[in-house]
Formats: sequence, structure tokens, C-alpha cells
Amino acid sequence: MITETLPGGGLRISSGAPWESIVGYCRAVRKGNMVWVAGTTAMRNGALVGEGDARLQAITCFEIIQAALEAAGAQMSDVVRTRMYVTDIRDWEHIGQAHGQFFQEIRPAATMVEVKALIDPRMKVEIEVEAWIS
Repeated sequence: MITETLPGGGLRISSGAPWESIVGYCRAVRKGNMVWVAGTTAMRNGALVGEGDARLQAITCFEIIQAALEAAGAQMSDVVRTRMYVTDIRDWEHIGQAHGQFFQEIRPAATMVEVKALIDPRMKVEIEVEAWIS
């Protein structure tokens, strides 16, 4: 993760993916005590992790999110909100188990919704989080 100080304070955290500058986004932003992590999929080094496996894709998303939070000076225990976008709601239990693996004791407010598609048809889940650093 690449960290950049924003004018007026705060941090921008980039994964270094080439599409961040093309599309105009970054992996996470920290302003004050808040951190927002952008929609995260199971892409690592340009390759999808866990093709066909919703649980493994969700775990990979949470691992990438965890790295972004740490780069912003936060931890998974600071997460107060998760949003999970799934392409097949029948995968809810597998994705929910991955969520529980990371948030069993933290228990943030969580939403899971089915969407028609993600940017790559092999992707089963995209996850975003919000964190508040106390």
C-alpha cells in the first residue's frame, strides 16, 4: 500500500493498481478518525483469487481491506460498517462465514445485497468498510 498525505490533512492509501489513476479512486481514505475503504474484490497482482469460491473471495477481500486499514493507522476492530455486494445471494452463508471469521467479536453494522454483476463476471463479491479510530 502507498500512503500519501492529503492537502488539509488526512491520508490517501493506494494499492498501486493501474486503474486507480485511470478511474480516479484509491483503496482507502482517512480523514480525522474516519477511514473509508473502497469496494474491494479478490484481485491480487492482476489475478482473481478463488474463482468460483465465494468464501475464499470474501476472505481475500477482507485481507486486502485489513492491509488498507493498517496503512491508514486503523485495525479491523475499528470497523463500524461493512457492505457486501454479491452476485448470487445463495452464496450468503459462505460470504457470511468469511465475515464472521474477521468480525465475530467486533460485530459491525453489516449489509449484504445481491447485485446484477461486478466488473469481472468471475467475481462473486465486492466489499467496502468504514472504520472509526477511537
